[in-house]
Amino acid sequence: MNERTLFRQTRWRLASWYAGVMGIILTLSGFGVYEAIDHAHRTAADRELQAIAGRLHDNIEPMLIQPGKLPTSTQRFLPDSCVTSEPCITSASSADHSPGEMFQGSYYIRLLDTSQNLIALAGLRPKGLPSSSSMTAWQYIQDEDNIRYRQITIPVQNPDAPLWGYLQVGSSLKHSDQYLSSVRLVLFAGLPLALFFIGVAGWWLAGRAMQPIRQSYQQIQQFTADAAHELRTPIAAAQAIVESVLDMPQLSAAEARETLQTLDRQHQRLSQLIQDLLLLTRLDRQKQLKQNDSCCLQDLVSDMAEELAALALNKKIQLQTDVQMDQPLWVSGDEAQLYRLVFNLVINAIQYTPEAGKVTLALSQQDQQAVIQVRDTGVGIAPEYQSKIFDRFYRVDCDGLRPAFGHRNRQTGGSGLGLAIAWAIAQKHQGRITVQSQPSKGSLFTIHLPILPT
Repeated sequence: MNERTLFRQTRWRLASWYAGVMGIILTLSGFGVYEAIDHAHRTAADRELQAIAGRLHDNIEPMLIQPGKLPTSTQRFLPDSCVTSEPCITSASSADHSPGEMFQGSYYIRLLDTSQNLIALAGLRPKGLPSSSSMTAWQYIQDEDNIRYRQITIPVQNPDAPLWGYLQVGSSLKHSDQYLSSVRLVLFAGLPLALFFIGVAGWWLAGRAMQPIRQSYQQIQQFTADAAHELRTPIAAAQAIVESVLDMPQLSAAEARETLQTLDRQHQRLSQLIQDLLLLTRLDRQKQLKQNDSCCLQDLVSDMAEELAALALNKKIQLQTDVQMDQPLWVSGDEAQLYRLVFNLVINAIQYTPEAGKVTLALSQQDQQAVIQVRDTGVGIAPEYQSKIFDRFYRVDCDGLRPAFGHRNRQTGGSGLGLAIAWAIAQKHQGRITVQSQPSKGSLFTIHLPILPT
């Protein structure tokens, strides 16, 4: 499976999981919202219905003494009442309690005797509504038009008389059901649309989230390929030397010594490469530096100039130091690592500076930072490569104008890890490295490190 297919499948999986989880959350949230709305409507309707039924019960109960008989005085509390044993009448408008004031809304009122026979009906007259029902206090019933009603049943009994019957008050749920139906339609229709947008957003977010992972994967692949090449080269060279020697019928002492010297150079090259790789691994795994470690940069610059003076003289290069302060400048960090940081930059400048050139190692202070500058008059680096020279195994050819992956320059040597190690050490010490360079005019590497308080 190639890299493109692998990351596309992983991206699809992430987007699918994201859309699935969000779909479940939205579905549960939709059910919760719907139940909350339904509960609020039911609670409000029940409270209003209970209040109306209670008020009506309190008004007519004292008048109901003889079971099954409905006094005429109760009709003023019943809007448009209709007694089953008499013709339907209309309540007088001069009644003390106007029915219109008491029953604002879609309500019906039924009075039943103890045998659950209908005695009187007032208010709404739903078609096909059961004339009697169970004596359950709260009930949902339905007429022939499939309109639901919420009904409350209250016993009617005068304290001075036996049980008269039952009062039933019901309200139409037509508008409430229509509203809830609209809510269900919005939720069910909106869920697929929301899932579509979530899927698109998940695909985009998965791509953004996997971008640094893909870059890291590509860097690891490149690093592995370059490391394998660098390790294979000295091993292949040593193997070729050994095979050529074995094919010789006889070997003189001088030839044997030359062979061993060649093998020793390849061994040193291989050992240095392994040490550099191990150092980079330690820097990557090292979480933080010891707080009590410190380094005096004046001593570091002085030791550096003394150690590399012979190499610069051998290459006919002038190595200068420029320390612009008298007081010791201390920074927090590992002295050996900081020495390696500056050493890699200076040795790199010497290697890429032709004869009669000059390399300057300067030390100064800007605000609360120590500034170490390594300036050379070498071949320089083309602008398009300056942002990549700190990548591992990235090398620029000796003319500074093109990258040189996969081969070593006989004069400069190196495996492309020196600047990567310097960058890693600077980052580990909360510092940074900048570069300014022009082809054929030299380069300027600047290290910024935070200094310790005086």
